[in-house]
This record gives sequence, C-alpha cells and structure tokens, in this order.
Amino acid sequence: MYIARVPNRKSRPAILLRESYREGGKVCTRTIANLTNWAPERVVAMERLVKGEFDDWSGEMTSGEIFGVLLALKQLADQVGITRVLGSAAESKLNLFLILARIAHGGSRLSAVRWAKQHTVADVLGVEGFDEDDLYAALDWLASQQERIERELYQAYVKEQGQPPVLVLYDVTSSYFEGECNELGQYGYNRDGKRGKQQIVIGLLTAEDGEPLAVRVFEGNTADPTTVASQITILKEQFGIAEVVMVGDRGMIKAKGKAALSAEGFRYITALTDAQIRTFLKEGVLQTDLFDTHLCEVEHDDKRLIVRRNETVRVRERRRREDKLAQLQAKIAERNAFVKNSRRASAAAGLATLQRWAKSHKLSAFVTLTLKERAIVCTLDEEAKAQDALLDGCYLLETDVPLTLMDAKTVDARYRDLQKVERNFRTVKTTFLEIRPIFLRKAERTKAHVFVAMLALKITRRFEADLHRTFGSTEDDPAAITPDDALVALGRLTYLYSTDRNGQRHPHLPRPDEQQAKILEAIGLSFPLKPKADKRAV
Repeated sequence: MYIARVPNRKSRPAILLRESYREGGKVCTRTIANLTNWAPERVVAMERLVKGEFDDWSGEMTSGEIFGVLLALKQLADQVGITRVLGSAAESKLNLFLILARIAHGGSRLSAVRWAKQHTVADVLGVEGFDEDDLYAALDWLASQQERIERELYQAYVKEQGQPPVLVLYDVTSSYFEGECNELGQYGYNRDGKRGKQQIVIGLLTAEDGEPLAVRVFEGNTADPTTVASQITILKEQFGIAEVVMVGDRGMIKAKGKAALSAEGFRYITALTDAQIRTFLKEGVLQTDLFDTHLCEVEHDDKRLIVRRNETVRVRERRRREDKLAQLQAKIAERNAFVKNSRRASAAAGLATLQRWAKSHKLSAFVTLTLKERAIVCTLDEEAKAQDALLDGCYLLETDVPLTLMDAKTVDARYRDLQKVERNFRTVKTTFLEIRPIFLRKAERTKAHVFVAMLALKITRRFEADLHRTFGSTEDDPAAITPDDALVALGRLTYLYSTDRNGQRHPHLPRPDEQQAKILEAIGLSFPLKPKADKRAV
C-alpha cells in the first residue's frame, strides 16, 4: 500500500490510499480509501505506517543518546576543514572528539569520557569505546602534528581569501593552574589576578579578521616581547609569508622584536607605554596640544608616531579617579570616627591600611595621608593630580609602515583590531570554551590542550557567524539564538527507542522541531537524514 496524491484541476489534490496487485500478469491499482478530508498530520502518520516505520512497535518510546550536538558540531568541523586535516587515523578521530567536547562540554579528559556515554560518538564520529588514557595518547599525537595542521589550515584560509594576509594580529595571555606539577607552570605576571598560582603564557596569532592561525604555549614566567621571535618563525618558515605587518599591543614589540621583524622584511604597528610617551613629551618630540586633535602624526627616527586621544576613555578615567577619591574620603571619615570613639584603636594602623589602599588604587602619586593628633588627614596635590591625568585617554602608536601604504587613520584602525584577539581569548578562557582548569602535567600535552582550544575556537567562530546570519545578534535582538542556546536546543535531539513484542529495542531518529530545524539549516544541515546502520527515521 501507498499514499497517492492526484491532481484535481482547480480543486485541491485528492489523497488516496492505494495498493498494487497483479491480474493476469498485469500490474493493477485499486483505491482502498479516500483520505482527502483527513487532517494533514493523520495523512503523514498513515504514510509512515504503510512504509513500515512502525513495524514491530509496541507503542512505547524511550529516549536514548543525544545525537544533535555532535551532529551539528561535526558539520561545522567539516566546513572549517578540521576533519580533513586531522585525517582518519584513530588518534585523529579521538582528537576531533576532544575538540567538539571542548565546545559542548569542557572539563577534563576523564569527564569527557563520562560525557561521551550520553552522546552518539560512535555513530557520528566513528569512535568506539575509549578511556582517558586513550585521550592522553591522542594529545601526544596531536602535539607532534600541530605545525602540519596549522600549515594546512592556513593554506585553506589563503585559498578561501584569495591571497595571503597582509596583516596579522598577535597578543598573549596567561592561564593559571590549581596544582604545581605542570612542566611549563611558572610564577609570573598573572593577567587573571590569581596571585600565588603557577601559570602558562599563551601567544595567539590571527589574521586581520581575527581568524586564528597559530597558537604557542610558553613557560609562565616568559616576558611578552620574547615570544615575538617564535611568531616570526611561524610566519616565515611555517607559512612561507614574505611580507606582512604584525600588530602587537604596547610593550609587546620592543627593540629586539622590531629588529627581528625588520631583518625578515616584515613591518609592525604597536603602541608605546605611558612612560615612553612622557619621555617624548619631556624631550620635545611631542607636545601636549597634539593630543587635543582627533588624530595626528609625527615623524621621529624614521618611524611614524600616530597621536590619538579617545575622549570616551578620557571621561571614564576622570570619573574613575574622582570615584576613588570619594571612596578614600569616606574610608578616612569612617576610620577617624572609629578611632575617636575607641581609646584602644590604633590611629597608626588605620593610616597604614589606607596608605596601602591609596597605593593599590593608584592615588598615591597625588594623595598624601598623614596623622594629625589621632585623625587621618588627606592632602591633595592638584598639580600632581593634573600630571597624573595628563594622558587620560591618550595613546601613541608607532609603525614603520610607509604612509604610501597605510595612512594614519588606517594604522589606528588596524591597531584597534587587536580587540578581535582579545575577544578570542575571552572565548577560549571564560565565556565558552573554558580552557581552565588544566588537568595536565606534561609540557607537550599542555601545548596540545591549548591547540585543541584554538581549533575549537575556529569552529565556534563559524558557529557564531552562521547563527548570526540566520537569527541576528543579541546586540540587535536580546532573544537571538547564541551558540549556547543552540547547543541546548540540539541537546533535545536524542535517539528514540521502541520495544517490539519480543522485548528487543529498535532505535529511531526523531524529526527536529521548528527551532532545531532552523539551527540545523543555519549551519547547512537539513532533515530527513539517513541514520546509521539500522537506525530508522520515524
């Protein structure tokens, strides 16, 4: 039997339940029932029934493993090219699992093994049973393949863009450990504000649009400028780039880095520190009124100095300074009142505490705290305060890119593109991929763990772009679907199991609801899908 839809001129088609039979060696058809007036959902149910989709079904359905999450992320990995460059070896498939699990789950290798039991890893990724030791071995393999994978992904990026990047962005961050046994872990400048914890330093190299190209891990006490040399090696030897402009944050590209870039024919854009700006002001290279203009340029020692003041930042810094002063005055008043009402209270101890507070909040340059009898007195040096506020919102860019190739406005815009790298770091460290905590000891495995996060970042960027095209951004619509929302919605797509009269379970793939269908369509997937092996769509 089957469902036939017969055109009916200007009326709606007739929907008929028919069957075929043979009579005298000839195939004949007869109509069993007219379903034209049935509700559409009943017609669909009948159509699935005659196809045999409900054979041996007892009428009860139970949910099974989640397949929507890995299915979608695997599609994105294919689009980015990660599946292709990893290859088909057993270690490749395990690393693909680690990358996708980093997006959807995070956590340690052991927790990833537990997470895998709730998802269709075998059907979607072709990976059968494994444990955490298998995942550690996969990380060892990935560490040995990192340069090759980065190079092949870079070549794919160049092919997609039509040309090599003319500008690259570079920045570093740090990530701390809870333990003290990692081979790369050292005490250093902690950007997370976690004192007393060992850390690693991570350097991320991206294209102008923020697309990650390469990542390197250094010991936790590595100074930022010393990491530049490794990036030059990546650009020159690994990617074969002959000419490019590297953009680095203030204090990143210093004298040795500039010389190394120049020796390879590369150019740079960086920012100078406040101390360097004040030195230029003292020497007369710059004048304070230059910062009053929106954007201007000065030449010095064959370098271009781009002078800029951000008015929004200037106002914010001024308000922040006044707020801190108001807090200090309130603390002084509270402490003086306490000392006045308590004969045993130590005025000197209170003075020392507030002096430390003023220093930590960068007020000590123009604030002096003293004791007069038993009361704390705050003296404000207005001239010193004006000097402290002189460079509020000001920054100075330095570049050796000729004016004929890039004007001052473009240099400023390219420097501000570093925000894309910072956004990548936020995604990797806190908002989505959660690279911490790092449950590893060996150096190579730690590097591979960070590389897994970078590859996951490439997928996440594609995921965000696809969702943004379809649903918009949360900036425009607070109800827009984010990657987190999409993963929650896809997590409802699970296998459904029916049980026949003999007690045997049969898996089925459900149809996605409207929201799930839109998400899958946004990333290039649509139903019906052909299920694996004996798994049948219901």
